[in-house]
Amino acid sequence: MKKREGVSVSVLIKSTIKTNPVGRWYIELNDTTEEEHMEICLDVNEYAEKIEKIGQEYGNDIEIEWSSEEGVTPEQINEVRMQMNAYEAEREAREALEKEGHTTTTDYASDGTPTF
Repeated sequence: MKKREGVSVSVLIKSTIKTNPVGRWYIELNDTTEEEHMEICLDVNEYAEKIEKIGQEYGNDIEIEWSSEEGVTPEQINEVRMQMNAYEAEREAREALEKEGHTTTTDYASDGTPTF
C-alpha cells in the first residue's frame, strides 16, 4: 500500500486492451509502482488471477484504470467486457454456493465427463 503524507493511497494498476498482428486481443497489466512490472494476460481468467495476486501484494488496496490501444475494435472491447461480466457472475455464484455450504468441485468419470 502506498502512503502519501501519512495517508494510504490505492495502488494504480493500468489495464490496457491491445491487439496482436493476427487480431487477437490481450490485456497488458502495468503496476505503476514498479517501473519494469508489466504482465500479459491472454484471457480473462489469467487476468483475474494476476489482478488477485497483485492485489494481495498491496493489501487489496488497488485501483484499476482501463484503456484500449489504438487499433482495438469495439467488438474486441465488448468481448472483453462480456467475458469479464461472465467471470464475475460465475465467481459470485460460486461464493454464494460456498456460503450455503455447497462445494464447487465437480467429480469426473474416467472418460472426462462430469458426474453430478
